Amino acid sequence: MSTLDWLNDTLNGTLNGTAFEAFGQRVIWSDMIGNLMGLTALALGWRRSILTWPTQLLSGLVLVAAYASVQLGGSVGKQLLVITVALWGWRQWRSGTQRAKDGSIAVRFATWRERGLLIAGTALGTAAVGALFTAFDGLSWNPWPDAYIFTGTLAAMFAQARGLVEFWFAWLLVDLVGVPLAFSSGLAFSGLVYLVYLVLVLWGMRAWWLRSRVSAVPAQRPAREMEGAAA
Repeated sequence: MSTLDWLNDTLNGTLNGTAFEAFGQRVIWSDMIGNLMGLTALALGWRRSILTWPTQLLSGLVLVAAYASVQLGGSVGKQLLVITVALWGWRQWRSGTQRAKDGSIAVRFATWRERGLLIAGTALGTAAVGALFTAFDGLSWNPWPDAYIFTGTLAAMFAQARGLVEFWFAWLLVDLVGVPLAFSSGLAFSGLVYLVYLVLVLWGMRAWWLRSRVSAVPAQRPAREMEGAAA
């Protein structure tokens, strides 16, 4: 066995080792650490901190190990998607031109068109991913809930990257399925964290709702354009 193989086996054995037991179920280290980081990322999102994105990225990396250990292929795919979208969302918040008067990330309610696109995208995505999971048994033992969480997470993160208050509504709908699925999959700690998510989601929803009343400052126009307007 090479040194790299030994290191990989040791790391996997540690991450997927038992941290403690809760409600008669084994809680593995990767499940606990990844979900605590996800909880932190949600709290940072509530505060509109750009650190929410690298934290989500790291959470996704750790949870890949947790879900792979219990053969939840759909959830592994979801976390890979979380990693990708976290990178995109990080870039969106860093390069965004819409800022509130105090210089923080501006948030707003989506337009009816944006809401329609989010709902349609989630429905079509769930149908497509659910069909894929059903066609290939090894991807998920519970295809449709897994597919719904997969696409619902994507919709929530997309809305967050755009600064839409509906981000919180999307997470709320994901939690309603994620809690029972996590417990039934033997990931007790994930289920408990999802319950805490629910409280944070309601809190964050209120905070962003109130914050949406703060008007955004439009992006600064180029100097030449401003000179023309002054003339």
